[in-house]
Amino acid sequence: MMLDAKDMTVFVTGATAGFGAATAKRFAGAGAKVVISGRRAERLEALKAELGSARVHAVTLDVRDAAAVQAAVAGLPAEFASVDVLVNNAGLALGLGPAQTADLADWETMVDTNIKGLMYCTRAILPGMVERNRGHVINLGSMAGTYPYPGANVYGATKAFVAQFSLNLRADLLGYRVRVTSIEPGMAESEFSEVRFKGDKAKAKDVYKGVQPMTPEDIAETIFFAATLPAHVNLNRIEMMPVMQAFSPLAVKREG
Repeated sequence: MMLDAKDMTVFVTGATAGFGAATAKRFAGAGAKVVISGRRAERLEALKAELGSARVHAVTLDVRDAAAVQAAVAGLPAEFASVDVLVNNAGLALGLGPAQTADLADWETMVDTNIKGLMYCTRAILPGMVERNRGHVINLGSMAGTYPYPGANVYGATKAFVAQFSLNLRADLLGYRVRVTSIEPGMAESEFSEVRFKGDKAKAKDVYKGVQPMTPEDIAETIFFAATLPAHVNLNRIEMMPVMQAFSPLAVKREG
């Protein structure tokens, strides 16, 4: 039997835009209680007002701050405290240059957000799921974690961590009714490219020129599908891309 979202409490990180906002809307629209978190308080409040405050709780949170994550989870109101689904969505890419010229600060920000932030949220919420013997951790990875491309360097490496961490969680959780899924999208249009190119909207727009990319709603629908499957079914990894994206041949540099 498919699970009913009305019975779920869902915690979404990075809910102020893109995949996170779409995911919050999808679950709230299906009747779930939703905890929306992110760094931009004004956007959180706007989203909370849009979704209706009765079943939505907003938490201003930077997932890179371990103590803040622990405090946020410990401070959840009683009606939101038993988290059934954690959607570790907060993440970003910065820059697309080669490793030898990359900004080390950008690398550190990606590691702190994509790896450490995901770890902090998982570690804070997972014990409650194990204690209740139910739950689902859904991690937002990327195709870049499996398939390398020029300029992905540390971003791709952080997403490879997400994929392996998700599988390792499954191994640790054997015997408990707690599910883990890694969602690994390819090209999807959101604020992702704008953030990667540090606010250069024209450059970000060129990424999707002549292609119909996936949308945040496509990703949110996939997350919702995984979360509402019968409780005995676990989707380990979901790799997805738009129809007009595929794989390129291996690169070869010829001499002479």
